[in-house]
Amino acid sequence: MLESRKRTPEETEKYMLELKQWLAEERKKPAEEMADFFSKRIGEYENVHLGNWGEEYAHIADYFDSPLGSLLDIGCGTGLELKSIYERFPDVAVTGIDLSKDMLDKLRGKYADRGMEIIRADYFEYPLGTQRYDAALSFETLHHFKYQKKQRIYDKLFQAIKPGGYYIECDYIACCQEEEEICQEQYEFKRREGRIPDDVFIHIDIPLTLEHQTELMRHAGFERIRVLYENGGTMIIRAEKG
Repeated sequence: MLESRKRTPEETEKYMLELKQWLAEERKKPAEEMADFFSKRIGEYENVHLGNWGEEYAHIADYFDSPLGSLLDIGCGTGLELKSIYERFPDVAVTGIDLSKDMLDKLRGKYADRGMEIIRADYFEYPLGTQRYDAALSFETLHHFKYQKKQRIYDKLFQAIKPGGYYIECDYIACCQEEEEICQEQYEFKRREGRIPDDVFIHIDIPLTLEHQTELMRHAGFERIRVLYENGGTMIIRAEKG
């Protein structure tokens, strides 16, 4: 298991100052559509993500129970998290879902021998089924979506997981209400400025506080919602289905 490291109050203050400066610098840059954002960066995506969350990718399987027969991975991208999963659970049946064709093509090339079910779709709309999976996983994907969208996917994940199963989320969590609010304001500003319809996904970070994140999970029906690991703004959260 990874060892947690929480920010000190001084580190949080410095972080918020730097975040506000960065948001001001980004203010007038147009928002990018989600799938296009990742397609343009396919060559550097893995290095960037491993540079930011290499330890979390390498150890995510530590937070799953053994045995693990079936896993739903939403926003799976190129499957960086699956290396750890397959090393610990070589026979697990994985279903991966993502919007980006380029990402999924790379995923297929890596795990062609694993018999993965790979789905190119919007996981908010695609039917995930009922009581199909032992567990579900999302890794650095849900911080791009608003409160109501997150509630929709947590509701669907709860239905898709078998009784006694659980959901693991590794994601960017806002340190405080102020961070949540200023990120949301930037998001709404860029949508207005770009006249972007509500049904178009854009790549802007809008993390929720842990309080709001767990509130959504609890409303979906999840129980025993716990932070298993924390490093700065990254948390690994486990939510169980009774």
